[in-house]
Amino acid sequence: MVKVLSIFVLNLQYMFNKKTVYITLAFIFAIGLSSWGFLVHRTIHQIAIYSLPEPLQSYMHKEMNNLVSNATRPDIRRNTDKTEAPKHFIDLEAYGPNAANNMPLDWASASKKYSEDTLFKYGYVPYVIVNQLEKLTAAFRSKNKDSILFYAADLGHYIGDAHVPLHTSINYDGQLTGQKGLHSLWEAFVPELRIDQYQLYNAHQATYIKNPSEAIWIDIRKAAALVPEMLAIEKEVSIQFKPETKYKTQMRYGRETKVYTKEFAEAYANGLGPTVNAQLIASANMIADFWYTAWVNAGKPLLSTREISPNLSAELKSFKMNHLIQDELLLSKKEKPEN
Repeated sequence: MVKVLSIFVLNLQYMFNKKTVYITLAFIFAIGLSSWGFLVHRTIHQIAIYSLPEPLQSYMHKEMNNLVSNATRPDIRRNTDKTEAPKHFIDLEAYGPNAANNMPLDWASASKKYSEDTLFKYGYVPYVIVNQLEKLTAAFRSKNKDSILFYAADLGHYIGDAHVPLHTSINYDGQLTGQKGLHSLWEAFVPELRIDQYQLYNAHQATYIKNPSEAIWIDIRKAAALVPEMLAIEKEVSIQFKPETKYKTQMRYGRETKVYTKEFAEAYANGLGPTVNAQLIASANMIADFWYTAWVNAGKPLLSTREISPNLSAELKSFKMNHLIQDELLLSKKEKPEN
């Protein structure tokens, strides 16, 4: 289910004999389903680590570069895996009135009620998240480092997606209300402009989740409830702009494309207030909770570790002061995540 196409140049890191080789590849993928954009996906994976308890925090921190770098892997995977796209969203309107409160919590009941074909067409991100949690739990139980990092990164990505309001709506890009382009404006353009002003720190400590299915649905309902407001604010802000100041035309790969101007994005960000920042934090907090829950469900296994990074305490101090960006410690703001 391809929505809005764009082309991104990504820096992928491959490890050969302990040496890092940077290979630049061009990927075409559906940005309309990518959620948050690479900046925020990577940010929330990093700050989730700071909410974990020991010894899990030290273990995940030592692998932070891996987790941050691979936070966007599910989006890249859509280029080669035709089954990937609907794992990133859920078009609630397609499942009937009040679907956010009426849909079954488990996959078996949902597929029986709606059919797997319907779920594959209109999205099933909450069920994917629970499935990924189970896989991460199994990975912790087996103490397989590669599997732990793989499923932790993927689980975090899908949780992030579930917190983007337009990932809960069939009006995923504002295309049904004459607001096409709103998806990338909210989830990428605005945070790219404003992340330096965001409050990335919060005092959340990872909490064990007794009912993960219920927890993710609570946050999906909150995200869905934001859709009317984000649509309305775009309409209100638009009154202040003429078409030539609201949009600009730029050449992208030989084609003229209409995009929002920076001036409009700034005004829209002002109208939204702290909403985007709040969803970013909610995403990170739930990632920490689900990582911790998987580890606990696996029996709190002792994980092999190298020496505790001397950088962790400095990062935690910077995090608590909300100085990660100022101190150049936020990996997502660096040109290339380090390994």
